[in-house]
Amino acid sequence: MNLDKKIDYSIALLRKAESMALRLDPENGFYLAFSGGKDSQALYHIAQMAGVKFKAHMNLTSVDPPEVIRFVRRQYPDVELIKPKMSIYEMAKKKHILPTRTLRWCCAEYKELSGSGKVTLIGIRKQESERRAKRNEVELAGHKFSGTFDQWEEHEETMVTCVGGRDKILVSPIIYWTERDVWQFLNDVVKVPHCKLYDEGYKRIGCILCPMSNYKQKVKDMQRFPHAKRNWVKVIQWLIDNGYINNHNISDAEFRFKWWISGKGFDKFYADEVLQQKIDFDL
Repeated sequence: MNLDKKIDYSIALLRKAESMALRLDPENGFYLAFSGGKDSQALYHIAQMAGVKFKAHMNLTSVDPPEVIRFVRRQYPDVELIKPKMSIYEMAKKKHILPTRTLRWCCAEYKELSGSGKVTLIGIRKQESERRAKRNEVELAGHKFSGTFDQWEEHEETMVTCVGGRDKILVSPIIYWTERDVWQFLNDVVKVPHCKLYDEGYKRIGCILCPMSNYKQKVKDMQRFPHAKRNWVKVIQWLIDNGYINNHNISDAEFRFKWWISGKGFDKFYADEVLQQKIDFDL
């Protein structure tokens, strides 16, 4: 399927789902989850092309790259910026644990609760990862439904009655798009600028030192945003001093920070960094 056909498919999906969005939120229609990244830009502009009613929101986390926030304020002034009630650093202290790849409480606290009780537009794509390859164009949060819009329509009456409280219907209009499709759409179809971080080698422009980033990305983040490292080292030292981190009796916050950005389990990191050095020294 070429880009033109994908655009047509995305527009058709949005138009079919709009009536459902308006039933749940007559005033605003779709709740569009915006991040300032290329995929959310494509999502925003395809919704505009479809002519559907939506309100775009960007949930800030306190570790958002300043360049991204400035870009959104300048290019997308209608996007509502939602400030967190508590910084991620204070939240880590409250929870007594750092966010990790396997324990991403940061997403739950700052991202996933948004759009509750509404039809939420998200910019995920199957090409992004093996996990996202299993996602579908319409989903009910909590794994209660995942499928095509046609499949959804067969059970819509039952499904919509389930939406309440924190539940939300997720619609992914660009789920079948490739990264190349996204860039072609932004550069050649809607012809809009993108955040300059992409031009500086960033592949993704999410949170600074995101646990889901690879090690190379985190090193780049540390170099560009040294304040983030300083803040996390302070948090780690607080967790150590208050007894929430004590395995292997290591009280060095810098060592713990190196483990955190490594993406390894602590025992594996400890074996690689400490035990291996002892073996090399003994030899």
